[in-house]
Amino acid sequence: MKRKKWLLALVPMALLAPLASLVYQATGGASCARCHAIRPAFDLWRASTHRNQDCSACHGGLFTLDVNFHLGNLRRLVRHWQDQHVEPRLAQASLERLVENCARCHREEYAAWQSGPHSVTYARIFLDKEHNRKRALMDDCLRCHGMHFEGSIQDLVEPLDAKGPWRLKRPELANEPVLPCVACHQVHRQGEPLRRPWIERAVLGPQQPLAKPSLALFDRRQLRPVSVRLLPVPEMREGLRRVRMSPDPRQGLCYQCHAPLANMQVGSGDDRTPIGVHEGISCLACHERHTQNTRASCSHCHPRMSNCGLDVEKMDTTFRDPSSRHNIHFVKCADCHPKGVPPRRRPASFAD
Repeated sequence: MKRKKWLLALVPMALLAPLASLVYQATGGASCARCHAIRPAFDLWRASTHRNQDCSACHGGLFTLDVNFHLGNLRRLVRHWQDQHVEPRLAQASLERLVENCARCHREEYAAWQSGPHSVTYARIFLDKEHNRKRALMDDCLRCHGMHFEGSIQDLVEPLDAKGPWRLKRPELANEPVLPCVACHQVHRQGEPLRRPWIERAVLGPQQPLAKPSLALFDRRQLRPVSVRLLPVPEMREGLRRVRMSPDPRQGLCYQCHAPLANMQVGSGDDRTPIGVHEGISCLACHERHTQNTRASCSHCHPRMSNCGLDVEKMDTTFRDPSSRHNIHFVKCADCHPKGVPPRRRPASFAD
């Protein structure tokens, strides 16, 4: 009898869902925002860079073909009907569709991200035999790799030891990215819709924004993005010496994952803070934003020849050879000139 009652109750709900979706789309989401918990997100969206896009463009609507999308809406409707509090949040199951929606408008950025290291998958990260034999899998891994995963590390991988063989307890996530677009970007963030300033109005270099308002780290503890404005660039040390840091605020996002150990020493943990000849420059001076490609990094700052008359791209650094003793992040003049740095020579001209 109870099952029949539930089925009878679901019938009118199933009929109301399309009607509610039509009302939602006709009012641009305002009808739902008047009484639902999504009001704060709706208000942010109205002042965001995406305000000229309907909610359904990213979240789905009546004609979305994904059955799970409609089932999820139906489950939330049932929970509301039962007077249960439902806090809106981005579920793991919705990420794939959301990333696809990002790609529709941001094609170039999506292609660059997809070809770069930040599109790495769950299988590549958590089933890495070499890594798992050296470092224990723990919940802190999910702070950067799998921010949106709903559960702990023991819900994702087994066994949690250094022997293996390891397998994903959620095999459907094997080819899903651990760092989707919303790991580093906040969609509902105040800003202006995309324009073409080189056509509409020229913006002088010093007036061009360095960091976009969307840059933010998704905090899996609070289930909310933290703006890059609130993410500090750490004070780094080389021994007792304080390292000169770039003022680029975007680095605050990089340091959340590529972080040093608690002693804040350069090169400890996952830190790559540049010192030596590159001290004081930003991560993004060499690493492209989405691909992380560094091919043109030398030519951005250096002339054809270096101050000592040699082609910098042919020097013995990790830029040329990963096995080099001279890491490009930490290389100093004295590393190659232990007997003293020679005086500068006039670089060869292009005509020579």
